[in-house]
Order: sequence, then C-alpha cells, then structure tokens
Amino acid sequence: MLRPTLFSLTLMLTTASALAQTPPPADPAPATPRETIEGELSQDRTVIAIPALATPQVATVAGLRTDSLGRQIAEVIAADLERSGLYAPLGPGSVRAIEMGEVRAPRFADWQARNAENVVHGFVQASGTGGFVVGCYLYDTQLGSELVRQGFEIQPADWRRAAHKCADAIYSRLSGEAPFFDSRVAYIAESGPKGNRIKRLAIMDSDGGNHRFITNGQALAISPRFSPDYKKIVYVSYLNDRVRVFIYDIASGSQKLVTESGNATFAPRWSPDGRQILFSMAVGGNTDIYRVSADGGTPVRLTNAPGIDVGGSFSPDGRKIVFESDRSGSQQIYTMNIDGSDQRRISFGGGRYATPEWSPRGDLIAFTRIGGGEFRVGVMTPSGGGVRLLTNSWQDEAPTWSPNGRVIQFFRTSPGRDGKSSLWQVDLTGVNLRRLPTPQDGSDPSWGPVLP
Repeated sequence: MLRPTLFSLTLMLTTASALAQTPPPADPAPATPRETIEGELSQDRTVIAIPALATPQVATVAGLRTDSLGRQIAEVIAADLERSGLYAPLGPGSVRAIEMGEVRAPRFADWQARNAENVVHGFVQASGTGGFVVGCYLYDTQLGSELVRQGFEIQPADWRRAAHKCADAIYSRLSGEAPFFDSRVAYIAESGPKGNRIKRLAIMDSDGGNHRFITNGQALAISPRFSPDYKKIVYVSYLNDRVRVFIYDIASGSQKLVTESGNATFAPRWSPDGRQILFSMAVGGNTDIYRVSADGGTPVRLTNAPGIDVGGSFSPDGRKIVFESDRSGSQQIYTMNIDGSDQRRISFGGGRYATPEWSPRGDLIAFTRIGGGEFRVGVMTPSGGGVRLLTNSWQDEAPTWSPNGRVIQFFRTSPGRDGKSSLWQVDLTGVNLRRLPTPQDGSDPSWGPVLP
C-alpha cells in the first residue's frame, strides 16, 4: 500500500520537527512544456541533482535500512527521469550526500556549482507502524524556490512506488505533462526454441522492476491488455485446440472466462469504461472483429467484409474503433463507429499498416508499417495524416502507449533463425530509444494506466 500523507501528521522525530510544523503548500501551477515550434519535446536536457535521501535516524524495517533505502529511492528517481529523455540526472553515485537538516534548507550554491538547474531532496524514516515515511522535494537552484513537496507512508514492499511517484511529480511539474512512471506493463515472456516457444503472461513496473509471472506456461498466452481500472488483465489462452479469452484479476489471482471457441481468436481490447471487450476471430476462412460484454455472453460481430479484419482499439472517448483490414488487397488501417458503422480507410502511404493503437490522449494512432522487408513503428493522426516513423530496425511491431501518450513501447525481433524478441520504448521524437530489461525474451507489451 502507498498512501499520501501530510508531513505535519507523520514526521514525529524531533530532528524532523521543522518539517512537521510546515504544512504542505498549495500545488503550484504546472510549468509550460518545453516544446519546439513543431510541437516535439525539446532535446535540451535539464540537469537535476538527486543525492541519496537523508534519514533522521538509521532504522531497519523488514530487512531494509533507512539509509540504504534512501539511496535506492534516489537511484530509481534518477533512472526514471533519465528514461524520459528530458533530463540529465546527477544521481547519488555522482553527488555528495545530504544531511537531514538540508532537506528543507538546500545549499543552493553547491548545486549551482554543479550546473544543476534543479535539485531533489528527501528523507526516509521508519513510520512506527511497520513501514516507512518518504518525503520528496524539488527545488529550483537559481531561484532558491520549492517546486514540489510530496510525502508517502508506505509498506516496505512498495518502496519503488514511492520513488516512481516522486519522479512523476517532478516530471509533471517541470514538463507540464501527465505522469507515467508509476505504472505497469503486461507482456508475454518467451522461452524455448523458436519453433516451440513457451509463452507466459508476466507483469512488471514500467522500468522492469517488480517482475512476476502470471501463468505457468502450460497453455500458450498471447495478447494481454490491462483494464482501464488497472485491476484486471484480459488475454488469450490456447490449450488443447481450445481458444479462451480470460480476464485475470490481479489482486485475487483468479481468472474468469469471457468467451471460448475452437476458432483462432486474438487481440482482445477493453472499452474505455471496462464494460466491453473487442476481439478478432476467424470463422470459415474469414476473420472479423467482435464485441462482447466483459461479463461474457454472446459476441456481436462488427465487421463483415471479405478478408481479414483484426485488432480493434477504442478511441479514448469510446466512440470510435481503429482496426486493420486487408479488404483493399493489403493490410491497411480503418476506423469505424462502435456499432460497426461508417468503416473508413485512413492509411494510404507506401507499404502495409498493422496493429493500430489509439493514444490515450486521442490525438494519435500508433501502428506498425511493413515495407521493404522491415517492420517499423510509427504514428499518424486519427484522420490518417501526419505519418511519422519512429523506429528503424529490422522488425519492430505491436506498439502500446504510455499513460500520458508521450512514449510508446513495442517489441523488437532480431533477424535470423534464432531471432530473439525484446521489449523497447521510444518517445514521440523518435530519438529517445531504449531497451527494457526482462528476465526472458519478451513480446506483445501492454502499458497500463498510472496506478492510483
């Protein structure tokens, strides 16, 4: 559990009394995003110093020492901000440690001398109830002003979430964008020979931490997607010639069957309200898109064109669906209303277009473009304009959006008979490209919303 807390209620130690007596200020207005005329985030990185979080008194809770935890939290904050592509953090390994008294009284001249435009200070202390209290502050070193103040009372297992929440607050204050670090990714973990892969459902933090497997690999798992409330994952399971769409409840570990068939079924997707699920199913040589209640029932067919219609994705307002179809002779992207009416093609560039995914902001659709023997991830507007390719590798596919619509994850397969699949992410500039750590090969990622 991670619970926001008022410092005045939770900082009990005498050494922290100055903090406890200072009530949190009103939230400052968000900063204006640093953008270029073209609307892309600037690549000039802000230098931020992030020393280890201080502790008023070293204590050990559930095997975690407050001083060691202060350094680990600072390292995660620095790594999060660096991954955004906007910041150049000076983490705890490259700056001096701070004392508890500096948390609310930074030595700004020291950080100015390191060319840091901002500095993050914070603290960790035992809560007295089996957990920790974590405080996080962001300062402008030139103005000597406080920009962010947050506090959390956490259980030991949730310490990484406190780091992500702190990084989210910093990112949002400086960029003007919505947060995305405190979120999770569901994906398919792959192992075994290429012709006989074991595919297991797995989840992890957005940075690869707190990894765990959900299924045991006895059945083939594909196409996971988080529910809008983050409590469930829908996915497809293949076992003994039966294809089932399951909803997995993350808290209880239980599963509910949504629909079952002997026909090939794939690409389930939630509606924004979590009440409906789209999926694709092949019947009699024709593949169409269906909609079914998340509680189960009789599926409703939405497409009926000759050929293959695959992969619906709802618009954020729930009024439209984007999908791919080869009805024109090659894979292209189409949109339609949620009842299947007004089906229109929107992709007209060279090559084939597949795996469309609507941005949570509603302004863009991510896709895979296939052409010249390569698979590349790109974006376009909902009307099909403004096509931009963001990656340039041999086989990049199946994009999924960050909760704030600024970053895209996808999976990349290396060439050759023994090609391996791995998870990657890229921002909308196409410049900030990096691989996500996973214990096994990975494919088909699904990025969930920010955790509450």
